[in-house]
Amino acid sequence: MGYACPVCETPQRDADHLADHLAFTAMLHGDAHEQWLDEHAPGWGEAGTDELASVVVDHADETTYDEVFEESVPDGHDHERSPRTPTFDDGDLDADAQRALAEAREMTRTMLGADDDNKA
Repeated sequence: MGYACPVCETPQRDADHLADHLAFTAMLHGDAHEQWLDEHAPGWGEAGTDELASVVVDHADETTYDEVFEESVPDGHDHERSPRTPTFDDGDLDADAQRALAEAREMTRTMLGADDDNKA
């Protein structure tokens, strides 16, 4: 079980996560989350997670919170990527960006190689 955000109903794992969700959303977006906190938890901006959690949990409904664990992911799900497989099509980059990317890749290879040398 978890708690539904009293503003947007997004499920959160526990009271601490609910407090952090409310505070971060309020700080980043203002909106209804900030208004809700101003009304229900005056001084919320100076409160820590534990202090804020003890206040906001009293105003939240319990809800189902589905946890996803690594062992629940079907076999064949692979987090590893080949280091040479770009996550984007670098052919779309202009010449300067391609040179910068090539230099960054070389610096990374050098750095990783230096780490291997230090382990020996």
